Amino acid sequence: MAGGVWGWVQETPMGALTLTAVAEGIRARQGWSREPPSTGPQPEPWELKPEAEPQTQALTTHSETEPGCGATVPEAGSEPRSPEGPHQVPQSSWEEGVLADLALYTAACLEEAGFAGTQATAFTLSSALEARGERLEDQVHALVRGLLAQVPTLAEGRPRRAALRVLSALALEHAQDVVCALLPRSLPPDRAAAELWHSLSRNQRVNGQVLVQLLWALKGASGPEPQALAATRALGEMLAVSGCVGATRGFYSHLLLALVTQLHELAHSPRSPDMPKIWDLSHRGPPHSHASCAVEALKALLTGDGGRMVVMCMEQAGGWRRLVGAHTHLEGVLLLASAMVAHADHHLRGLFADLLPRLRSADDPQRLTAMAFFTGLLQSRPTARLLREDVILERLLTWQGDPEPTVRWLGLLGLGHLALNRRKVRHVSALLPALLGALGEGDARLVGAALGALKRLLLRPRAPVRLLSSELGPRLRPLLDDTRDSVRASAVGLLGTLVRRGRGMLRLGLRGPLRRLVLQSLVPLLLRLHDPSPDAAESSEWTLACCDQAFCWGMLEEMVTVARHDSPEALSHVCHRLVRWYPGHVPNFLSQTQGYLRSPQDPLRRAAAMLIGFLVHHASPGCINQDLLDSLFHDLGRLQSDPEPAVATAAHVSAQQG
Repeated sequence: MAGGVWGWVQETPMGALTLTAVAEGIRARQGWSREPPSTGPQPEPWELKPEAEPQTQALTTHSETEPGCGATVPEAGSEPRSPEGPHQVPQSSWEEGVLADLALYTAACLEEAGFAGTQATAFTLSSALEARGERLEDQVHALVRGLLAQVPTLAEGRPRRAALRVLSALALEHAQDVVCALLPRSLPPDRAAAELWHSLSRNQRVNGQVLVQLLWALKGASGPEPQALAATRALGEMLAVSGCVGATRGFYSHLLLALVTQLHELAHSPRSPDMPKIWDLSHRGPPHSHASCAVEALKALLTGDGGRMVVMCMEQAGGWRRLVGAHTHLEGVLLLASAMVAHADHHLRGLFADLLPRLRSADDPQRLTAMAFFTGLLQSRPTARLLREDVILERLLTWQGDPEPTVRWLGLLGLGHLALNRRKVRHVSALLPALLGALGEGDARLVGAALGALKRLLLRPRAPVRLLSSELGPRLRPLLDDTRDSVRASAVGLLGTLVRRGRGMLRLGLRGPLRRLVLQSLVPLLLRLHDPSPDAAESSEWTLACCDQAFCWGMLEEMVTVARHDSPEALSHVCHRLVRWYPGHVPNFLSQTQGYLRSPQDPLRRAAAMLIGFLVHHASPGCINQDLLDSLFHDLGRLQSDPEPAVATAAHVSAQQG
């Protein structure tokens, strides 16, 4: 059917056999169009005359140039004749008009649910689209709407596959128009739209183009905008289809960052009334919120690229729940970066390169998400080497001057990752002032990040232990009694790490700042064995064990007994040895302990009362002045009326030592 005319049916619907014949003719024409052009004159469309075919209905047509001019559908294998007659119409404009008529007719048929010729209609149009798909810009939206209306009513099998083939043929030339037409039906979720997205995802000729268009839709209108939400759901539908992730090659990192940034936007946007406040990770049905849909899309993207271990690590660490939280999103990004460093390192270089321009973005969600990813990827030494060391350090130190605490926190975490790299220890003169300065921050995240970075610095070979001992002394001691449990536990642990790394100096008899720091911290460590925070109590026990080993006290058994069994006898043995070894420090020990008698925490008041009693009992009469004793016993007498019976009893027993 080389050059046949597709007619417009004026009275009755076009039959299935006729439409099938038209499709076969179109496909035959496609094959002839690939042959070398003939040197002789080519036939015009109206001059082709088919042989009679009993199964094929005649098509009554109308011509835009000559109304009333009739034509019939030729047989697929007929031979063309020489042109005759004075009227000739350019073939391209003629085909454009005919294809437009066929598109409109197909859309009308598809919108009539239950029409018997739907399968043949779709087969016809898909054949036409493969031949001249670029001619249908204005009809794409109408065709997609027709498919959305008709697909749910079609039976499984060939009828439905034929209709879905129209969509794939449209997307091959008009991916942007198809995506724009489908997105409005993806919010709220629509089963028919989901099926169309799945169909596009399975077609390897078009899925890459469609994914790119969805990526641009997501990046062009981020956050709670309807277009971004619809694009997020569409991406989730497409990426869930096995094998689709392979089409993201070349823009995988862009898509991953766009989804994570979208989660940042959603976490900080006002929640809609129907959006659950907490996403249930055990939920096995379809995603019921925009955030959970973005998470599922992210999981599918990672899993489809061999990142199943990344998904599992995020599950075990609670990373997905953190990603959807307004106050924990960046923690989730850091966990995701760490998991990718461990299990998906083949994408790190591309991610790192895509992050760099985002670090200076004016859009806060994009910039902060990029900063968190950048910080996390510094754990990968090969990735960190993509930039010069001084450039990375300068960038992180610049973040320390940002007025936003979150930016300073990310910078401190990055400095901690740099400290893990032994090649970067030579930058300690630049690292240390920033880390020490952050110990005075009011935000617990910043103090915790600085303590963690200092600990990592101490764990490196050739760590500057003596320098850190002198610099940390005045800053670390107040943090041992910090009201924030996490800060207190981290500070006690850092002291233990410092003692452990400096035990060689202590054994050599170097009585420097480290020894003074340990003796000034001894009372807080003993009392923090009874800290209400389990982490702080455990950290105190470990640090005292490090001190016992470094100073060769031989009191490890007694300290463990005090910590785990609250034994007065073991505490008495510890106090007896301390008084004998450090008689000059006894007044300082007592003065420090006296301050804890006013602690709001009952276990600390009781432990302080007991410690004062044993220290006074074992001390020599002349090493404690009378004013200090009078002050101690006055406070113990007041404590005997404490509302907590255990505290009052301990104060009463200790007061008898006077």
